[in-house]
Amino acid sequence: MLQKLPAVDAATIQKETYPAGAEADRLFPYYDTAHQWSVDNYGPIWVPEKGATITLTTENYPMYERAIRSYEGNTLENKNGTYFINGKQTNTYTFKMDYYWMMGDNRHKSQDSRFWGFVPESAVVGKAWMIWFSYENGPRWKRLFNIIK
Repeated sequence: MLQKLPAVDAATIQKETYPAGAEADRLFPYYDTAHQWSVDNYGPIWVPEKGATITLTTENYPMYERAIRSYEGNTLENKNGTYFINGKQTNTYTFKMDYYWMMGDNRHKSQDSRFWGFVPESAVVGKAWMIWFSYENGPRWKRLFNIIK
């Protein structure tokens, strides 16, 4: 354990947790009442992919509304549980783009998809070129620092 390392002052170690619902106005989807998620306990969440179709419900509407409107350029209305996309009544939507869920490496200090939601593929800048670390049931030492071809 971390506390047993000689360079660590065990008295200064504190676990940071946030109670469920305490940050509902900061977490994506904003002001969502269907999920009681927190920074420590988030999800499960389905990430949209190109060609996938969802059935819109009151529970998932806040989750996918922004992607459908802002990123895919549709008008979307919810009138008492009846959904209209581009003026036509429907309860399904087929995504036009792939999306990603971006996570930071410092859970409590990162601003990531838990705060701003899905990232459309068109907004991803750059490309991975090296495997920095690989873990599956333990470190996969042979993969570390390999160049991605």
